[in-house]
Formats: sequence, C-alpha cells, structure tokens
Amino acid sequence: MSKKKKQRSFLVIGSGGREHAMAYKLSSARDEPVVYVAPGNDGIAADDSIRGGCVDIGALDLEALADFAAEHDVSATIVGPEAPLCAGVVDLFRSRGLPIFGPSRDAAMLEASKGFAKEIMDAAGVPTAAWARFEELDGALGYVRERAHPLVIKADGLAAGKGVVISATLEDSEQTLRDFMAEARFGAAGAAVVIEEFLEGVELSFMVVTDGESITPLSTSQDHKRLLEQDLGPNTGGMGAFTPSPHATLELEFEVMDLVIRPVLAKLAERGVAYTGFLYAGLMLTDEGPKVLEFNVRLGDPETQAILTAMREDFGAVVLAAIDGRLDEAPFLSSERCAFTVVCASRGYPLAAEKGFPISGLEQADALDGVKVFHAGTKLVDGELVNHGGRVLGVTAAGASLFEARELAYRAVEFIDWEGMHVRFDMGAAFSPPVSEEE
Repeated sequence: MSKKKKQRSFLVIGSGGREHAMAYKLSSARDEPVVYVAPGNDGIAADDSIRGGCVDIGALDLEALADFAAEHDVSATIVGPEAPLCAGVVDLFRSRGLPIFGPSRDAAMLEASKGFAKEIMDAAGVPTAAWARFEELDGALGYVRERAHPLVIKADGLAAGKGVVISATLEDSEQTLRDFMAEARFGAAGAAVVIEEFLEGVELSFMVVTDGESITPLSTSQDHKRLLEQDLGPNTGGMGAFTPSPHATLELEFEVMDLVIRPVLAKLAERGVAYTGFLYAGLMLTDEGPKVLEFNVRLGDPETQAILTAMREDFGAVVLAAIDGRLDEAPFLSSERCAFTVVCASRGYPLAAEKGFPISGLEQADALDGVKVFHAGTKLVDGELVNHGGRVLGVTAAGASLFEARELAYRAVEFIDWEGMHVRFDMGAAFSPPVSEEE
C-alpha cells in the first residue's frame, strides 16, 4: 500500500499586498496547499481561497514564527518584507532545521545598508551612479554644495521604500539632509545618508530566484514610484507596476545577469556570504547602458502582484526546489501573459495617510474576469472593510497584451471608492492596442 503524499503547506511572513499575492498564488496550485499569512490583514483573512488564513503573529516576532512553522510542519516559509530578513529570520529558522526561503542577515545587508550595497557594487565592477556616504550632517551639506543638481539623497538604512528624495536644487538637498539627519524623519535609518548622481533613463525592475548556485530570472517589470501623474510628487513604495517591461529584450536580460547579478553574488560569496532567496535589482536604462539604482533582498511591491498574476508555473514548487538546492530542476519562469497592477492609496500618503473610510465596489471589481484585488492596508470595522494604510489595494489584471491588462485593471478601479482615494491614471498610457492579423 503506497504512503499518502503529505499535503504541502506554506507560511508567508508579512501583511501587505505582496504577501496577499504570494498567498493567493501559492493557494492556486492544483494540490490546493494550506497557506498561512502572518500577520496578514483583514482583507487577506476575508479571501476564502487562502485556506490557512491569517495568523496573529507579527512579522518581527521571529521566535513565535519559528514555533508556528514547527508546530504546523509547514513545507516552507516565504518572507515577504525586508525587515524580518534583516533581523535574521532565515538564520533562526535554519538553526532550528526549518525550511525557509530568503537570504541570511549578512546577505540582507544589500538592502539594510545602501552604503554596503554600493561598496559591493564597486568591488564587483557593477555599473551604478557615482556616490558618497556620510554619517555627519556638516560633511553631507558640504558635499551637496559642491555638486551639480539634481542629486539623489537616500537614507542609508531601511525606510519602507520612502527614504529616497530627488533634490532638484541645493535648497532641496539641504532641507532633505536636515530632515533625515537632524530631524530623524526616518529614525536611525536616516542617521547616515548616501548621496548619488541623478541618472536619467527608463527604470526597470529585474528580479531573480537563486538557490546559491543556480539563478532563474523572473519576468521583468516596471514600477512607478512617484505619487503624482507625469512622475511628479514624492517617492512612494510604488503606485503601480506591470509585467513584462516593454524595454526588456532577451539581450538586455543576459547583459544584466552578466554585469550585475552574477558579479554581486560572486563578490558576496568571496566574502563568505552565500546568497539564497529573491534578489531584486532596480535598474536605470541609461544611454550608457543599465546601471543599478538599488538592491532589494526580497520581491518588490507592487511588482509581485503583477509578476505572480502573469506567472503560469507553480510558485510553491519553484520555492521548494530552491530551498532544496534543485532550482535547476524547476520549471522555467516564463512570461507568456501580461499583468498590470494599479495601487489605490489613501489621501495623505506617503506621509500621514487618512484612514478609516469605508471602501465600496470591491465585489464588483473582483468579479471581473481576469481581475484580482490584493489587499495591502484594509481593516474590518463594524462588518465593513475600511482603508487602514497608505497603500490600500493593488487592483491587478492579466491579459494577452499590456494594453489589454491595463484597460482591464483601470476598468476594475472605476468600481472602487472611498473618501480620499488616490490613483495614478497615467501609468502605461503609451501602450497601443494590439494590431489584429487581419489588419
């Protein structure tokens, strides 16, 4: 008599739209795995397709997360946000023999310190913007006073994707440095800053999966960081994304692998740091070729919502193969479909978001064929969902073309409303409808 195969189960750490997308994609596999999300949010908890539901454990409560994974014998834990990775969640799980996918704390320094990432890039010969790092305000002020503008000023540490300012003038730079270093706008994360030359071009998000040996690229994507249309306003965690990027040729992907991904992983390995997990290279496609803007040690948000929606393969199988060092046996992650994500944000984001307003139209939007609404910041109050964060929803649609996916995503957005909802409507505006063969 054959032994019954154990049902797969996953624990996703995090509480936003990226984690909702991960859990939804994992849950959609044919064998219907049990998926838990810790801590998740009320919108994720209301998604019946996620069979394990939400677990009331914070993303930084590492011991409790490990205890839960052990008690429930989960097949793999997947980490969404950067903070638990930088706090050493992977190191803890591995010390207890628990399967988890992500980089160690030492490897996560690529995102925990922008200065460290820049130093690694320089050592590996990776093309990036000219830069300098400062821990003292006076030194930083002196530097910007001697440089042509615009400049890019970044908090050295973790700032939830918001610690980047493009300074058009010297006055802007001086005020930003005082905000970061004297006024502690981002706390300890902004105690040191990295100041870079401003690069012009098209941004591209390039993410890979690696088991430490093999590397598999995900579908390319393009994120929109600025709050307002025409790329104006402050930087945000992302107002929308689509995949694949129309600027990503196969030749470019090979170039990025050879010039960026492999050299960085090799340089880390030289220093005794083996990198496993997702690696995200934020690129600027300049006239001189691709240059790295930043590294993230996890999947991007909202790019993940689009990438996983377009992905046909079993996401869980890919992760399990990578954990076991068998990524070379996993299916190739193709991008036959396109997907488009529109972020619905609260008034006041990315500073003080106005919260607590009832959200209408969710059922109508989700009912459209090819649409999935991912919840990033929603809360159940008196039986109805209200906005409870800066980025609240990621309305995502799949299509045969970027034009089709965009049209469907914005059609779904038209159903959704709450007081103060903010959406960018110009993303992907240049996409043309596909030309039929008859034409």
